[in-house]
Amino acid sequence: MATVPTHVFHRNLQNTPPVAVSGQGVYLTDAQGKRYIDASGGAAVSCLGHGHPDVLAAMHAQIDKLAYAHTSFFTTEVAEALADKLIQTAPQGMSHVYFVSGGSEAMEAALKMARQYFVEIGQPQRQHFIARRQSYHGNTLGALAIGGNPWRREPFAPILIEATHLSPCYPYREQQAGETPGQYGLRLAQELEQAIFEKGADRVIAFVAETVGGATAGVLAPVPGYFKAVREVCDRYGVLLILDEVMCGMGRTGTLHACEQEGVLPDLLAVAKGLGGGYQPIGAVLAQANIVDAMRDGSGFFQHGHTYLGHAVACAAALAVQQVIERDQLLAQVRVRGGFLQQLMRSNWGEHPHVGDIRGRGLFWGIELVQERASKTPFDPARKLHARIKQEAMARGLMVYPMGGTVDGRYGDHVLLAPPFIASEAELTMMVERLGSAMDAAIAAA
Repeated sequence: MATVPTHVFHRNLQNTPPVAVSGQGVYLTDAQGKRYIDASGGAAVSCLGHGHPDVLAAMHAQIDKLAYAHTSFFTTEVAEALADKLIQTAPQGMSHVYFVSGGSEAMEAALKMARQYFVEIGQPQRQHFIARRQSYHGNTLGALAIGGNPWRREPFAPILIEATHLSPCYPYREQQAGETPGQYGLRLAQELEQAIFEKGADRVIAFVAETVGGATAGVLAPVPGYFKAVREVCDRYGVLLILDEVMCGMGRTGTLHACEQEGVLPDLLAVAKGLGGGYQPIGAVLAQANIVDAMRDGSGFFQHGHTYLGHAVACAAALAVQQVIERDQLLAQVRVRGGFLQQLMRSNWGEHPHVGDIRGRGLFWGIELVQERASKTPFDPARKLHARIKQEAMARGLMVYPMGGTVDGRYGDHVLLAPPFIASEAELTMMVERLGSAMDAAIAAA
């Protein structure tokens, strides 16, 4: 697309994107009147689609009552109500919610909570985080340091804190021949234990992981038993478990929290995208009671904060989103529609010569593309297949989330799908048809 005059500092400074002017249901419309079916929820954000009347009404009502009050002076009724709602449905032991403006802020806050907790309980020597390669935890400096995506980290590496990065749970490429899923998960947990030994068992703050890997590697669902084994290792050495469900949480995988399907309880849980469905910027950290109690009984405060945390309109939007999800039984619908989408993708692309893996849960799916299926050889990065797929999809009126560097930050291409929970079977079918056409066109041109 040709560059047009703009004073907006866009992500891509060589091309200005289309101007979005309206949204309804699973569709967005640009200034030229072209409609795009939103098969990725933007970035796995728009769980209720666009223009939901109940959410808009809740936002209008809150604006009429109170738009903003700084949290160093006041709390608000709507923030208290949202926190109550989230704790009612939180993993066992969670007692408090810390509101922020998005996923990166949520992860940044979680890292600082974890560090301060150990300071409060007299273990200030704990100062190291362990995470995984091919992870993504946000773009603030702390979150970027913990994340394991080389492309995002490289320009800023000199100003990032040190962190240890272990193997991702990536069975398509890293589970060994003859190794069962259970054995593979235990091997990864043993790798974590070894890393804790090497850093010093009393020096590690936390292990940080996306419950289901998101944008960087294209929806990496853990093998059964992996997170239980990880939790056991963390408990053995007093290491916290921080789960990042910014992308995979709040119903995206078919349960409100993805960790429910793993049978594990994190110490800190970060959520964001599906929390407010894109209607306002909001994220949150859910914290176990012992972490909150340590701060309350120690210094008495959390040494952190942002201007817009707990913003009243954002909390109103998020509360309405969560109420709609519960009222309309959308978690069950995610599971049913997810099964339909899985079957549709496998029937269309199960034997596709360039589709190496189709993986996911609920309405959260990744398609990994390969040059040759038997060897799992990725395409040459110079071909920029993921960028071509995005271009071809947009031309067909389809929004998807393609990324490169799937395998190691340089090689590999995938497409992420995260359609709204309200998507019908007909709309899901249309998404798959358009994406199939876009992938074939991009591969032929690459």
